[in-house]
Amino acid sequence: MNKQGLNIVFFGTPDFAAGVLQEILKSPHQVAGVVTTPDKPAGRGRKLRPSAVKQLALENNLPVLQPANLKDPLFLENLRALNADVFVVVAFRILPRVVWEMPPKGTFNLHASLLPDYRGAAPINWVIINGEKQTGVTTFFIDDRIDTGEIIAQTPVDIAPDETAGTLHDKLMHAGARLTLQTLDRLAAGKVETRKQSHIPTPHPAPKLNKDNTRIHWNRPATEIERLIRGLAPYPGAWTQVLRNGTSEKWFIYAAGIEQNKPDVPPGTAVLDRKTLKIAAGDAWIVPQTLKPQAKKAMPVKDFLNGIRYRIDDLKFL
Repeated sequence: MNKQGLNIVFFGTPDFAAGVLQEILKSPHQVAGVVTTPDKPAGRGRKLRPSAVKQLALENNLPVLQPANLKDPLFLENLRALNADVFVVVAFRILPRVVWEMPPKGTFNLHASLLPDYRGAAPINWVIINGEKQTGVTTFFIDDRIDTGEIIAQTPVDIAPDETAGTLHDKLMHAGARLTLQTLDRLAAGKVETRKQSHIPTPHPAPKLNKDNTRIHWNRPATEIERLIRGLAPYPGAWTQVLRNGTSEKWFIYAAGIEQNKPDVPPGTAVLDRKTLKIAAGDAWIVPQTLKPQAKKAMPVKDFLNGIRYRIDDLKFL
């Protein structure tokens, strides 16, 4: 450790983690090494692609460890050799005790919610899907359970009415980077005070996104569907099954508005109203603005309508 900062090993994988790492690299704290996931095949050619954190680490000539097994003796030996004061974990997998107990100043995690609410893998998405007005970021010391350790610090972040998962991701990434640096500064100064997570009778979960919880159900209220669309944009996207001339297709909707008139047709019915595509929901109309038909690129709805060669009433959204 130098006179001003701590010696850190950073654990992380996606863009969110890379954004936090980028700010740490500008600070007085020293990054001794990075732990990230093994390269994964991606794209049409299925070529191995490094994580966002690995790419940033290599650009800054940092040692990179990519263990398949976090209990592998060789990995643990290499990790100890980095002589870290503290481990910083952002959007990584669950660490075994043998890892998080290693550094003398502990291991802390940055989580993209105001714990204890929205524990889990996808808090950014679920706060929008559930219609929350505020979320935030939390740093806490890791313990034996998931997202339950003692809280070091928190920063609230407001959620805009038109917020998407993409815009909220960036807001929380920047707020999280600032909170991570504040936490490191407190640790370096020996001024960390923690508190146990408070009890919430019915905390909201933030489970991993899958094909079931990202599907649009057209019999639901339009406000719920619109929030689902925003909460999954730009990735992974809210999807719907579309029936056209007896053929079932998977389409994605990335942006949509609401028309409050109550439909007089069954949910999932598509109509063309003054060159506007509308889909009947349970209590109002969903008006898609950006969609991706199967085997096509995402496009504005006006471009989709200009390019189709069939009638809108041939479509049924299931």
